[in-house]
Amino acid sequence: MRRMGIGLQMHTVRGELAKDFTGTLRRVAELGYEGVEFAGYGGLSAEVLRDLLQELNLKAIGAHVSLTKMKADLNKEIEYLCAIDAPYLICPHIAAEDRQTPEAWQSLFAYFAEAGQQVKEKGLQFAYHNHAFEFEMKVNNQYAFDAIYASTTPEALQVELDAGWVQFAGLDTLQYIANYAGRLPLLHLKDFKGAVDGQINTVELGEGEIDLHSVIQAGSDAGVEWIIVEQDRCANPPLESVATSYNWLKRNYLSGF
Repeated sequence: MRRMGIGLQMHTVRGELAKDFTGTLRRVAELGYEGVEFAGYGGLSAEVLRDLLQELNLKAIGAHVSLTKMKADLNKEIEYLCAIDAPYLICPHIAAEDRQTPEAWQSLFAYFAEAGQQVKEKGLQFAYHNHAFEFEMKVNNQYAFDAIYASTTPEALQVELDAGWVQFAGLDTLQYIANYAGRLPLLHLKDFKGAVDGQINTVELGEGEIDLHSVIQAGSDAGVEWIIVEQDRCANPPLESVATSYNWLKRNYLSGF
């Protein structure tokens, strides 16, 4: 098995970040995470954040940037990521009102291709992160998820596959990882146990239904660069949850290297 980086999607600890952005980032580094994927920057300038990351020996993987922010000022988002040496700009979600019809999806595909080209020209890579809704509607006789990538080139758009959401949608996560081998640099490792009020019930790694060992092996085979821990909702204090998940990876993955 290949050695992949271990990162954290910082949205998992969003409450802690809101209270103490810098202190929370320090704690994540202390836990052992090698990289972080942002979902906001705590009001810090790019230069201040870059210096803090260097001090903590944390790699900036990239950031989840909303479609609204992308359309408002994509260059501003690109420049910030360049300044903190983060190679990936990721669209994390599409609002329900923007994906009501196949035609609406096709309009998004065109925008993704255009945005991806703009991101690529600045030396970064654009990617898209899925939930479950991408598997609810078909576009061009494919799930919207697959149609996104069929309508764009790998140069313009890479895959950030969320393993938990794929399985929650009822699809074969291992098959999807294999399907996008070579186009899948970022893999969100998310465990869950059923649903609560119709929503995915995310839990710490090793506490849910995902066959994590097989997902990690499949990710290695597919050329994944970063395994990124993400827990949408935490029943325990979030920093405790991400510590539990990192320790699971330490015992079940990192111990092999």
